[in-house]
Amino acid sequence: MESAHKAKTSRDETPTLELTGVMQLPENTNCLACSDDGRYLCLGHSGGLSVWCASSLNRVAGWLQDRLEITSIQMTSMSKTMYLLGTVDDMGVARVFGHHSDSIYLLCVTNIMEDINKRSICLSFELFEGGNYGAASLSCGGAVWLEIYHFPSAAWLKELEMAQNPNSSEWSPVTVMIQIRPPKIPTGKPADFLMHCLALDIIRSSSHRLEKPPFRLLVAVAVWWSGSCNLLQYFLKKPPKSSPNVDPMPDVLWPNAKEILCSAVSKCTRYIALGLSDALVCVWDRRSGAPLSIVLMPEANSALFRVQFVDCCPVTDDDFQISTAEKVHLLILCKSGAIQTVTTGRGTKPSTKQLSERPKDSKDLSPVTASVQFLQGLSLVMQRSGKISIHDVINNTTVCFLTPPTTHLITTPHSPIYALNSKQQSLFIRGDQDTSCSVTSEERSQSQLFVFRFAESDIFKQHVVSYPESTRQQQTLSYNTLEETCNLYLQKRAQSVEERNKTLTQTWEQLQENPMKNYSK
Repeated sequence: MESAHKAKTSRDETPTLELTGVMQLPENTNCLACSDDGRYLCLGHSGGLSVWCASSLNRVAGWLQDRLEITSIQMTSMSKTMYLLGTVDDMGVARVFGHHSDSIYLLCVTNIMEDINKRSICLSFELFEGGNYGAASLSCGGAVWLEIYHFPSAAWLKELEMAQNPNSSEWSPVTVMIQIRPPKIPTGKPADFLMHCLALDIIRSSSHRLEKPPFRLLVAVAVWWSGSCNLLQYFLKKPPKSSPNVDPMPDVLWPNAKEILCSAVSKCTRYIALGLSDALVCVWDRRSGAPLSIVLMPEANSALFRVQFVDCCPVTDDDFQISTAEKVHLLILCKSGAIQTVTTGRGTKPSTKQLSERPKDSKDLSPVTASVQFLQGLSLVMQRSGKISIHDVINNTTVCFLTPPTTHLITTPHSPIYALNSKQQSLFIRGDQDTSCSVTSEERSQSQLFVFRFAESDIFKQHVVSYPESTRQQQTLSYNTLEETCNLYLQKRAQSVEERNKTLTQTWEQLQENPMKNYSK
């Protein structure tokens, strides 16, 4: 019997559970995000942003500015009481805020527009867990590039503790660690580049002198450019003093036989999945430097639109020590709207299954998906028709459907405004009044925040992931600089060279015997 949710049964006996409306949202709420510790829900909307308690849904802080539309927002914890927020507005300006003691402080603007004619536009902005790093793809005058930032989180923590005025502008500056630009192309060829960045090799570290909890040092990033066949990895190291302005060269290059269309990185950062043209999927094992698997998808006539890892286990204490028997599960979305699953692993033959067919009302628009990391093997799928479902990727079944009350519809199904709270095992999503219902103009303009709490439904009990307490908290490392952390990474690479060479030889032998002719062209 379902508790706290109304359950219906469709003809195929897949239950339908109703979302619960919990509060009215601020005007034009454009984006939602949850803090990684699950305590807060942050909202980007007209006139600024606000932070709400994720449990009571009471507003605890806000930052307002006239004629401002926040279109993207993220939140990560720097300590038990301080949080970092990253936003992008409708003018392409990226900002970093600090949240402390029910106040929000503007810490920096990453692309300050000193000259309106030469202003850079932020295309995407990402905060990394722990608030030590950020990445932004920027555009200016037809040029596109990536910047990786190091945030002075230790200094900001002290400054926020002492801050008295939320409007203070005296904050420690942000450091640009690396700028990565697209490769040079021959004259006359199109240069419509888009940057795709994956954060990799973030090693936990701590300083015993400061007696702080472990934090994470970013060692490398991997990127690819639209129209390219190559995945590039850059180590984050200081440029040589003799030529500080020279563009960095990639330290690792993974070539692919076809053009890259989409990508994903596993939570443990060991595996990278690339969706290629001609319906190919390549999973690279970064430890061995060889492909883990190359799969020809059955949807040969439909271009790949998105690839997503469905994590089924927690990250181990050693970011590189993943069991060779571990299976990798992928969700593959085609532009036609069809969804495929891939299960693969070392020494096993990849298996592909169709999770759902192309919807009749898809109009060749792919659904939106998200891995539900607190439920083993489950993925959230939001169709362009507004239908929401939970799928078991491993067993290739539909667990249930989620629906708002009949008076409401999910806002912009092609780009739903939602957030998953892993700690509280909840889905938050915006819904608007159904205009076909008999409602007043005032009610029609009011958006509601709907919530679904997975723990309140018996359907999901068998899927709940129980993460053991990480031993990283006890086994901290005393590596305080980027150079020391890079040395640790290289030592691990050296220790595993024999195993990697053996794996690499076996993999290339398998590739030579592979009858997949399309890939060898």
